[in-house]
Amino acid sequence: MAALSRFVVLISGNGSNLQAILDACASGELAASVLSVISNKADSYGLTRARSAGIEAVHFAKLENETRNEFDTRLANYVASKQPDYIILAGWMRILSSTFLSVFPNRVINIHPALPDTFPGTHAIERAYQAYQRGEINHTGVMVHLVPDESVDNGPLLSTEIVSIHPNDTLESLEARIHILEHKLFVNTLKTLIKETTH
Repeated sequence: MAALSRFVVLISGNGSNLQAILDACASGELAASVLSVISNKADSYGLTRARSAGIEAVHFAKLENETRNEFDTRLANYVASKQPDYIILAGWMRILSSTFLSVFPNRVINIHPALPDTFPGTHAIERAYQAYQRGEINHTGVMVHLVPDESVDNGPLLSTEIVSIHPNDTLESLEARIHILEHKLFVNTLKTLIKETTH
């Protein structure tokens, strides 16, 4: 039996993508284990999800007077101590500097609810919905990509899927549909990645 792939998951919020990963690990769909869930926000519901699954849940706060690089060095040291195969960004809302990324080349994976080169950064679904209402686009999507550098929601693509926007969509219905796809795409992409790296 092949050893399980080792994940550290970074989150900032609700953690619904984290939950999809935890469920897939628990069911054996993903040949992986989550070693630690780290959030830069103390009230992230994702930390509760991790605790419920019996997984280490860490609130990793920026210290007073700590520079971005100092924070990223401290975070990289902590993550490295877990010896992960991959660092999964599941709604992590801080831009990681090269101080962190250089420690884990080709091992940091992000999901973003938009297609490549469209709507980087926050509120991507909302911005896509507004663009649809202005008649600029008729679809949006989801992508999973590697994070090689500090550019936001941009990097070598691992997978992507299109989501049509329907005339009767509300922002809420579009968000719900995208989140369902995110969970599926993230798990499937990680599954493929594990297969490719262990064979």
